[in-house]
Amino acid sequence: MTTLPDRPNTALVIVDVQNGVVAGTHNRDEMIANINTLVDRARAGGVPVVWVQHADDGLPEGTDAWQYVSELHPAAGEPLIHKHYGDSFEETDLESALAERGVGHLVVAGAQTDACIRSTLHGALVRGYDATLVGDAHTTEDLSQWGAPPPEQIVAHTNLYWNEQRAPGRRGGTVTTAEVDFTRP
Repeated sequence: MTTLPDRPNTALVIVDVQNGVVAGTHNRDEMIANINTLVDRARAGGVPVVWVQHADDGLPEGTDAWQYVSELHPAAGEPLIHKHYGDSFEETDLESALAERGVGHLVVAGAQTDACIRSTLHGALVRGYDATLVGDAHTTEDLSQWGAPPPEQIVAHTNLYWNEQRAPGRRGGTVTTAEVDFTRP
């Protein structure tokens, strides 16, 4: 249903599952296990897997905190998109990597729910993509001491509201890892 012409394919997009981003996050290990399940299923089905890696002043490129967690292993040939903004499309080559693969539907997982995940989902939808959030494969840190809701509530709320996102000719949606259908047009 994407508004992008000639883009029938789906890609799995893994956002910012880096040491310094997910250290101490809510359900970290479960989220990473679910992402590994998704990666295995995507690869087995010939679905592109795209990795996104954030860098900024608080997360300097090349540091241990900037590295992807050791439990996840990007394969040779899978795009690695380097970004400096929350939206994974902003000033990156994500769009060209997806266009090369004929992708109009994104399945999104990673961190952090209330920052880069939300920004990337909205960025995808406004650019014409369908964007499905994997509800049990994203997480965030606990910022409740600064007035934010607890992380489990942030995850639950994001799953709830993203499930209802729509725009002309495109849609959002939330599914669990077990419900992901990489063959969906």
